Amino acid sequence: MDLAGRLAAGIRAAVAGLPGAADFLADWPEGGARRAQVPGVLPVCRWLEGMAGGLGGEVARGAVALEWRQTYGAGDFGAAFLERYGWTEIVGLRGPVPSERVAAGFLLLGPDVTYPAHAHEAAEIYLPLSGVAWWQKGDAAFAPVPVGQAIHHAPWVPHAMRTGAEPMLALYLWRGGDLAAKSVILG
Repeated sequence: MDLAGRLAAGIRAAVAGLPGAADFLADWPEGGARRAQVPGVLPVCRWLEGMAGGLGGEVARGAVALEWRQTYGAGDFGAAFLERYGWTEIVGLRGPVPSERVAAGFLLLGPDVTYPAHAHEAAEIYLPLSGVAWWQKGDAAFAPVPVGQAIHHAPWVPHAMRTGAEPMLALYLWRGGDLAAKSVILG
């Protein structure tokens, strides 16, 4: 099985038992279709080096073959944010496993970074794979979310996240709405 297939299977297995994941998995693409990717790493990828084992280790080992992206530019949150932020899609409109109904991949945040409050049309599940990050949903205070604890965001629910001394790698699932739409920045 190729890297995209292993990562897609790993994502599916990691979320299979999570509450709320059934709707996402009902739209999961079947078959072995692949889309060509242009591999590219970002500065944030340096924090993958210490990850070993499990799905996070698979991402770390395959990082140079993945197409890492950023939704924002320096004008949005500054150059320091871009040094510590990136994502790669495995399943979806841009990932190597094509799907028009669900998107899945990995978000990587370096240490000491805040991903400001934002919202989007897609429903979302995050599952942290490494590190501890603090998450904010709506008007609630930031709260730590450990590895393995799922975070659900309904469409248009404002949310934000920040890291402390450790980087955070999380898998994400998106479903519904325009899967390629840029989030609306709220804060």
